Amino acid sequence: MIPVPRGRGGWETRTNGTLRLAALILVCAAFAASGCSSSVKKTPGLGTGAGAGAGLGESNLGNKGSLAQFKKGELGAGEGGPLHDIHFAFNQYTIEPQDDSVLKANAQWLEAHPNTNVQIEGHCDERGSEEYNIALGAKRAQSAKDYLVTLGIAPSRISTISYGKELPLCTEHTEECWARNRRDHFVVSQ
Repeated sequence: MIPVPRGRGGWETRTNGTLRLAALILVCAAFAASGCSSSVKKTPGLGTGAGAGAGLGESNLGNKGSLAQFKKGELGAGEGGPLHDIHFAFNQYTIEPQDDSVLKANAQWLEAHPNTNVQIEGHCDERGSEEYNIALGAKRAQSAKDYLVTLGIAPSRISTISYGKELPLCTEHTEECWARNRRDHFVVSQ
């Protein structure tokens, strides 16, 4: 029996399956709303959206080289690649004067290869929180993109991603190592 209001301030008791069902639904809704506390762990630095994971197939490299060459670094950035990294001061995302020539050379290579796109990966050293370094890496990648755009490279050919401190080149806890990790890495994406 469930008490329910009746008319002018009185109460009556009623056995009603509908009220019990409503109470049961409310209890179930409360449990469902509380849910479980587990969450999906996100992998820092992974791109999302329509183009995530797309574009790195054998056919997308055209006559510029094979996928095997790309994996060996012959078509990617860094030592021996056509595009070169730039580095940043601690907690900074402004382009250093010594990197002007590097970015100009990268822009010239991109102009000579108009069907090729580039992904700029922003990286940080291990100091600071994960969230801070993801944001700083994004600013570093964006500053290099903005610079390349001022040199005439179409913004649609340049994508950016931040890995923060997740993919260090060097794992020693020294200033020299940290300086190597504070970088923008340029990767040929198509």
